[in-house]
Amino acid sequence: MITAELDKTLRRFGLRTRGAFHPPPDESILSNMATLVLIGNTGPDMWRIFSKDMPASQDPLDTWTRKTLEPVAAAFEAKAVYPFDGPPHHPFQRWAMLADDVTQSPIGPLVHPVYGMWHAYRAAFLFEDRLDIPSPVRTPPPCDSCTDKPCLNTCPVAAFRPQFYDVDGCRAHIASDAGRSCLEYACEARRACPIGRDYIYEPAQATFHTQHFLGSMQQWTPPSAS
Repeated sequence: MITAELDKTLRRFGLRTRGAFHPPPDESILSNMATLVLIGNTGPDMWRIFSKDMPASQDPLDTWTRKTLEPVAAAFEAKAVYPFDGPPHHPFQRWAMLADDVTQSPIGPLVHPVYGMWHAYRAAFLFEDRLDIPSPVRTPPPCDSCTDKPCLNTCPVAAFRPQFYDVDGCRAHIASDAGRSCLEYACEARRACPIGRDYIYEPAQATFHTQHFLGSMQQWTPPSAS
């Protein structure tokens, strides 16, 4: 099965296959492509490799991702597409829900029953051949059995409410002195989720992503060890 071989190759870079599916005929974006395999990361594995070889660019993770995955895609005779391509942007969240065991959390990001919200999708490999792929695993959404919903009542500025996300309020908080915890250790609401706690991003990784979210990263400088 090619997905097992591909997964073995990807793990050298802290990445892994994140599910696959056969696109339906009406998926126009994927015309002439018979198999889609998602590529992504879980926990801090990718960060530990990427942070040692971070390109000097405005979007270092996007640059590294493309540089890393293009040769892999070529070796497996696949076409690579990325969530940062566009506009128009590819519907990675919809693809993820077709390929992977994920559902939408109350605060927005997709939640996995093992990794929680500490994962991401970095690319999709498109194959012209209809490959033999494992059937997606489906487990009950973990948020359905979570009665307390701590992700909805932990944010210091109440940025998350059912069907609403106060983006401006969130950014203003993170940019202030009061928001240092979210900046340095990742979103407090996200950290409150009891699922996937073994995969929580390391502080430097959290800071990198949060600074990128703020839109203030020109040249990222790792935080000091003190």
